[in-house]
Amino acid sequence: MTIQALVQSQRDYFLSGETLDYRFRINQLRKLRSMLENYEKNIYRALKQDLNKSKYESFTTELGFLFNEIKHTEKHLKDWMEDESCDAPITHKGTKSFIRKEPYGVTLVISPWNYPLQLAIAPVIGAISAGNTVIIKPSEYSQSSSSLLAKMMRETFDPKYIAVVEGAKEASEQLLQEKFDYIFFTGSTAVGKIIMREASKHLTPVTLELGGKSPAIIDRDASIELSAKRIVWGKFTNAGQTCVAPDFLYIHSKIKDKLLKEMKKQLKSLYKKNPLGNDDYVRIINENHFNRLLTYLENGTIVQGGNIDRNQLKIEPTIIDHITWNDPVMQEEIFGPILPVLSFEDLEEVIRTLKTMDKPLALYYFGEKEKNQEKVITKLSFGGGCINDTLYHLANPNLPFGGVGASGMGAYHGKYSFETFSHRKSILKQTTKFDLPLRYPGGKLAFSIIKKVMK
Repeated sequence: MTIQALVQSQRDYFLSGETLDYRFRINQLRKLRSMLENYEKNIYRALKQDLNKSKYESFTTELGFLFNEIKHTEKHLKDWMEDESCDAPITHKGTKSFIRKEPYGVTLVISPWNYPLQLAIAPVIGAISAGNTVIIKPSEYSQSSSSLLAKMMRETFDPKYIAVVEGAKEASEQLLQEKFDYIFFTGSTAVGKIIMREASKHLTPVTLELGGKSPAIIDRDASIELSAKRIVWGKFTNAGQTCVAPDFLYIHSKIKDKLLKEMKKQLKSLYKKNPLGNDDYVRIINENHFNRLLTYLENGTIVQGGNIDRNQLKIEPTIIDHITWNDPVMQEEIFGPILPVLSFEDLEEVIRTLKTMDKPLALYYFGEKEKNQEKVITKLSFGGGCINDTLYHLANPNLPFGGVGASGMGAYHGKYSFETFSHRKSILKQTTKFDLPLRYPGGKLAFSIIKKVMK
């Protein structure tokens, strides 16, 4: 089936109205859950082949996340679908106003390679719950996971409802020539601009989940041990190939040496003395990304790590000190297990500097003073983040996840996924039992009354 025919078959199916019913949506979510359960071993195998992910990391960052999202959506979907009542002014006496949530229609989800299962299926949960059909375009870089995703969906759902289109850049380009009712993209800012440009040709609304250089600020009163442990975990999970991983550290000069010493200790604890020999340590997705990351090892002074294994495409968790804003490692998102370090004396100076940069997808602040916590939250714009932690905000389905500015637009997870894939349609029901004459032109009395009411 051609891409054009596939899109048309989904449009025909959506227009039949079958996806609108609550029971239908719930049943599809249950089928999705059963699919993941039935293919659990295959999923572990595919993620191991693509990224060398351990079962633990595959479950906690991919499968477990999806199970939790499905469970949360099933529990609340009926409430989310309810019409939302709205108040009305006195001029609308006799009316009833409400908001109806309706699906957009045929949707496109373009997913990346770094979390090839989670970032492909999490938006689909929102699309299903809102009553849409979905075409998924996974990344060709994570070939094993993409092929498995196509197989699972093909054996679970009719392609007129949910389908996977595999292929390289050309497949994405063909898809973007078609008219979709909504496009959800996760990936780089550069490609996000292309998606938005192509979507504009059909005036298609988009959600763009991008990235950027997400900072972690460690103030002088931060807990050294916990800060080090949580930063190491957040940065080097998935070998740093995470859009919300701390991209660089801003450490107060008074605690810099202590924190770096503790981070070295935590690295050995989490990834063993020889991470390259650790069979559970994630590899870099391909040789191009591997070579790109190697150029960053030439910046500054390596204080931890720096060893590589080209055959396995592995780079040790690496910390680099004596970095400046002019170094190449600070010019773009790193997306790998390399962590540059800057130091500071004054928090206000950090805030002033970060304000001049693109708004990041995440920001992390470590410190005990609520005054300084509030200062960072209020004065800096970012997609989302944590105080005294990293990454953990993603795991709360009650928090919207998304970027701002160069790091993206729109948000999802939990109810926000349902809302992203739903149009909020305003409805007013007018009474026929009486008619207020004030709305119609004519008569000085009517004008004077309506002026008092509306002014």
